[in-house]
Amino acid sequence: MPAIIKRLGQSGLREADYHADSLAAAAEFESRAGVYTVSNTVNRTQTLLFDAHMERLADSARREGIPLKFERQQLRLALRQMIIESGFGDVRFRISVPAAQPQEMILTIEPHAPPADMLIQRGVRCNTSSLLARHNPAAKSSDWMHRRRSLETARPASLYETFLLDAEGAILEGLGSNFYAIIDGELRTAGSGVLAGIARRIVIAVCAGIMTMQQIAPTLRDLPRFDEAFLSSSSRGIIPVVEIDGITIGAGEPGEKTWQLREAYQRWVAAHLEEL
Repeated sequence: MPAIIKRLGQSGLREADYHADSLAAAAEFESRAGVYTVSNTVNRTQTLLFDAHMERLADSARREGIPLKFERQQLRLALRQMIIESGFGDVRFRISVPAAQPQEMILTIEPHAPPADMLIQRGVRCNTSSLLARHNPAAKSSDWMHRRRSLETARPASLYETFLLDAEGAILEGLGSNFYAIIDGELRTAGSGVLAGIARRIVIAVCAGIMTMQQIAPTLRDLPRFDEAFLSSSSRGIIPVVEIDGITIGAGEPGEKTWQLREAYQRWVAAHLEEL
């Protein structure tokens, strides 16, 4: 089922001049100069922290020097219209703003399903790389969406995500996720040099009732000491990580604290869903 792609300007929605089968394929047609955000819906037209996504989009535009101006309610209604007319049910959507035409947003939607239960139950295997770095980590830039493809295509199919390392071996974030490790009962995640993910906000919020946390990046040197690890993203929530660079984490299965955090995360999401 192909993705649906439209442009939203002052005169409303119009068809894009290209077609693609997915959000990933559609990204190839989008300019490297721009900003974007990605999320998903549940119950067809409900979503989470939409205003936070819009605030980060505006902040990313400022950081990239893009004079972004848009009417948030118009955007909500346009996205809702696309979702209802698509017949997809739940969708994953991307809102992109090209630097050359900041007065016109690109809205792309595709059918969305939550991560498979087996993926959650078993956890995922990942790797690390120091080959790429974000030029402007705090901005969700379209340039990064294109540049990360080299690592995505090179990654073996058996691995789920690639985590980025800095020069000192700190594990910063994934190509499309934030990263967390539990060491000696304490949650650690990078506090700078990363994108402030929307899902990350929720993890930080629910963590307070479960364990202490430090916004300090865990390091590759500490990998043998990881009791547990996981990643988060808006469209996937919390995904347990059980292996990095061939090194088994903890018992090699999702740990107790990760389960507690995931359950608290899911409860938070259910209590804060809103209609577009």
